[in-house]
This record gives sequence, structure tokens and C-alpha cells, in this order.
Amino acid sequence: MADAKTRRRRWREPSVLPGFGPAFGFTLFYLCLIVLIPLAALIARPWEHGFGGFWHAVSNPRVLAALKVSFGVSLLAAAANVVTGLIVTWVLVRYDFPGRRLADAIVDLPFALPTAVAGIALTAIYAPTGWVGGLLAPLGIKVAYTPVGIWIAMVFVGLPFVVRSVQPVLQDFDAEVEEAALTLGASSAQRWRGVILPALLPALLTGFTLAFARAVGEYGSVIFIAGNMPFKSEIAPLLIITKLEQFDYAGAAAIGVLMLAMSFVALLAINAIQLFLVRRGAPA
Repeated sequence: MADAKTRRRRWREPSVLPGFGPAFGFTLFYLCLIVLIPLAALIARPWEHGFGGFWHAVSNPRVLAALKVSFGVSLLAAAANVVTGLIVTWVLVRYDFPGRRLADAIVDLPFALPTAVAGIALTAIYAPTGWVGGLLAPLGIKVAYTPVGIWIAMVFVGLPFVVRSVQPVLQDFDAEVEEAALTLGASSAQRWRGVILPALLPALLTGFTLAFARAVGEYGSVIFIAGNMPFKSEIAPLLIITKLEQFDYAGAAAIGVLMLAMSFVALLAINAIQLFLVRRGAPA
């Protein structure tokens, strides 16, 4: 009840930004122009051949295999980034060491680096003749041109999302809470599990969501290292490009609509979990 009264009071208060009406209208217009209209065009395009044509496009075994690779590897890459991103963030925030600012800047490198350049670099390193691939090849381990290579590329592009989501939360975390737990006799593991991790969970889920969303639609850094073998290492965005080159615009849009629906369901589930965690941790 108090929260509802607070929201109503804030609604009546004058905003520091001039003109709620024009600003709200511009927001709706901009969102429709940039987001809703393109998505509406994407959803409308596959139905020019009817439901049968749409179903034939999305039920093709090759399409289903590519979707399985894209979404399955994206989930694994985002999960790996949650663990590694948390460790990297912890080191950057909690420790002071020579080169810390340089390491912090390197985290943003996947943001600035063109994805095609990243793909070429990763392929050169992990190919059987590369620095790392050459060491793994005698052991019978092949990275490039396999789903493992796709996973590495997706981990590369997704790491900054987790680090930058968790970093401000960890920086603002009250050290007195940890000191209180230490005073009460909590061990390091208990402080981590019962005090620090619950506070970081919403940010970790946000980073996971962003890393997953980026990995699902990633093309440039994946296409070179994937190998693009149908039913093995072919990703869904490549199939869309292939159909566009064949002038099968309806088929490409059908795959896009299916990816959009699957991404929406996955993001909705993740956001529901995040909302549950936030409400569970909110004070009564």
C-alpha cells in the first residue's frame, strides 16, 4: 500500500524534464519506428505462402539442427560467462594490482573489436595449425570447425556483459554487512553463500540474459570458426543468410520469427526468475 501511495505521489510531482506529453509521444514514436515496425514486418513476411509454407520452412531438419546448435551453445556460453565473469569482476573490484586498469579496459575489447576480426583471430589461434590448436591436435582435441569453437566465440563476445552488469553492484556492496557476518562467526564460504551471492544474483541474471541474447544472434565472430557443417556446426543466422542469397525471403523470415519467439520465451523465463529473486530479497 505504501509503495502504491509513493508511486501516485511521484506521478503528481512535476518532472525535472520538460513536457511529459511530448517526451512520452516521442518515446512511443521512436520505439515503434526502430523496434515494433521492423518486428511487425518480420512477423508478417513468412505468411505469404500460408501456414503450410511457414511450417515447411521451420520444420526442416536442417533448420531444427541449426536452432539447436545456436540456442544450446548460447546457453552453455552464457552459463560459462556467469562463472568466469564473476571471478574476473571479483578480482577487478576486490584486489589492487599493477595493470588493474589495463585489465579492466581489456574486458571491453569484445565490444569495440569488429566481430569478423574476432572470428578470424579465434580461428587462427584454435585451428589445427594455430598456436593453441596445434598443441591440442596431437591429443586428438579439435576446437575450430566444431561446436566447441562456436562456444569459445560466444564466450568471447559475451564476457563483457556479465562483468559490466556485476561490477557496479559489487563496487557498491556494503562492506559492513560482510564485517557483521564475520563478527557473528560466519566462515568465508558462509559469507559468500549467504551474504554476497544473494546480493549479486539479480545482476548475474542480467549479465546472463545479455550474454545469451548476444550469443544467439552472433554471426561475425562465429561464422569463421564454426566450420558450418550442416547438422553439426551450422548456426541459424547462417541459414538466414543462405536463404536470403537464394532470394527465399519468406523462408529467411520464417526462421527469424521462430528465433524471435524462442528468444522471447527464454528471456521471459529469465526475467521471471530475476523478478522472483528481487521480490524474495526485498524487505517486507
